[in-house]
Amino acid sequence: MTGAVVAFACLFLGLILQKVPRFSAENAANWVQTYLIYIVLPALALLYIPKINPSWNLLLPISAAWFTFLLSWGIFGYLGKKLNWGRNVTGCLIIVAGLANTSFLGFPVIEGLYGKEGLPLALLIDQGGSFLLVSSLSILVGSLYGNHQESLAKVPLRILKFPPFGFLAGTLAMSILQIPTPEILLPFLEFVGKTMPPMALLVIGLRFSLDMEAITSRFFWYGMGYRLILAPAMVALIYTNWMDSQSLEYKVTVLESGMAPMITGSIIAIQFGLQPKLATLLSGLGMPISAITLGVWYLILG
Repeated sequence: MTGAVVAFACLFLGLILQKVPRFSAENAANWVQTYLIYIVLPALALLYIPKINPSWNLLLPISAAWFTFLLSWGIFGYLGKKLNWGRNVTGCLIIVAGLANTSFLGFPVIEGLYGKEGLPLALLIDQGGSFLLVSSLSILVGSLYGNHQESLAKVPLRILKFPPFGFLAGTLAMSILQIPTPEILLPFLEFVGKTMPPMALLVIGLRFSLDMEAITSRFFWYGMGYRLILAPAMVALIYTNWMDSQSLEYKVTVLESGMAPMITGSIIAIQFGLQPKLATLLSGLGMPISAITLGVWYLILG
């Protein structure tokens, strides 16, 4: 609870700093964003990924995050090309709507609704799904749709040079080979990892601006509709073929698929120049809006 209070205090701090004369909110946001991408994401990878023990039994809950991201890519990629939305808008929707806030929002929601029994599943979905995605496929989408001049042949090199991806590859190898993270590093990595929610919300606060044009934009509601309604609906319909619809695993998997857009996903989108304002609104307003839809999904799941 204390962490959530601090995080939301940082959100309001960012909103306040926007109004301070001679204070460059844009420069501050860029500095914090750089810290998150180049330090915090690699630290989290080193902290959590080696702890995942690969098992076939874990694939179904984890695969839901990958399924909804790929579905987002398929839907928005097709519509963006068909309706000439522009590459930046399309890329933004793919990444931000495709990634759910399965940790900062997901952990307390799952624990509150299903108790501590649901937390290991939530952690699994987050680390094996959302976190791997934000460190891999989201970077690929950003490279393909973002503001860059290099040819597609240079995209793989761009991805390999992105620090979170390198740490992801290394920590995945550690997980497969069962090599633990050195214990001497754990206190430092845990400290750095705890700065993710407050610093991410600080970036949102520094960049957040609300106007009716943005709220009434069809792209905002396309993203919200996909993330909060369509994605969990598709998981609920499809995964009932392989999971018991009354099981805790099924309920947590569906509910995690309906979380608000991932804050880190919006930061990745911003890093690649993919509609920063839209990305900020989706992750910033997604949390309060999702309070309604998550309640509905909880009642539907029983």
